[in-house]
Amino acid sequence: MSVLDLFKLDGKVALVTGAGQGIGRAYALALAEAGADVAVADINERTGRHVADEIVALGRRSVFVKTDVTRPEEVEALVTATVAELGGLDVAVNNAWAGGRYVTPPPAEEFPLEEWDFIMNLALRAIFVSCKAEARAMRQRGRGKIVNMASMSASIANAAVAYCSAKAGVVMLTKRLAAEWGKYNINVNCISPSYTLSPARRTDSEENRELIRSLHPMGWHERPEDLCGTLVYLASDASNYVTGRDIVVDGGHTLNVWLRPLTREMPPLVSPEDEVRSLVHDLEILGIPHDDRGVTLE
Repeated sequence: MSVLDLFKLDGKVALVTGAGQGIGRAYALALAEAGADVAVADINERTGRHVADEIVALGRRSVFVKTDVTRPEEVEALVTATVAELGGLDVAVNNAWAGGRYVTPPPAEEFPLEEWDFIMNLALRAIFVSCKAEARAMRQRGRGKIVNMASMSASIANAAVAYCSAKAGVVMLTKRLAAEWGKYNINVNCISPSYTLSPARRTDSEENRELIRSLHPMGWHERPEDLCGTLVYLASDASNYVTGRDIVVDGGHTLNVWLRPLTREMPPLVSPEDEVRSLVHDLEILGIPHDDRGVTLE
């Protein structure tokens, strides 16, 4: 087997939660392009079915399963449907996220408990529930790869108290499951992105996007597709001896506190126009009015 063959997913079956848009859609398509058949899970039936159709157009099998990952019975149904329709489960990506319900979150001393519970339930508890159901199916195959979505907010205090806490929990949950499930040949890892241009950031102004670019050594605003290489690595045989790791894919944002402005000697590899392609696609499918930079007009 050549080194490039290690990254192929031919004959594998994957599922991706929150796959109807943004990072989840990019992940589902990347796994399909690498050779996997992919179950698409999302609470939005319209966008989820669209992604499943895109996968079929790539020549892979796909099934859409409408899923609310905060409901354990629906997660169990998702795994059952994936195994029944596609023949098993080799790769699971736990990505579903709906965003907090505040544009500007309250400070910790005023943070509502109901918002804390909402975020913990979706960002941490649902991943644990999903991992359990996925691992049971993978044990039947004698191996498997689970990839959880954490965040750079697991290691820097840059967001609301509940979000940072939940994502730090995802990292430690990933480590503990990796320690326990290695005996089943199941690798468990997580990916921590920076600020990513998905529909959740559709209200960001161009001024704010430029600020984000300026705080990343690589010089561009992260896109969903910037995460796909790491995902395929973690899903493939190339990472068979990697488990319990949190891989930070943040363009260098967490390297420093940037007391002095960063400078550039060359243009970044990705232009502002290239940054927004996935975002504009998702906004169009969602029917959300936007300008040519993917900033919403609502």
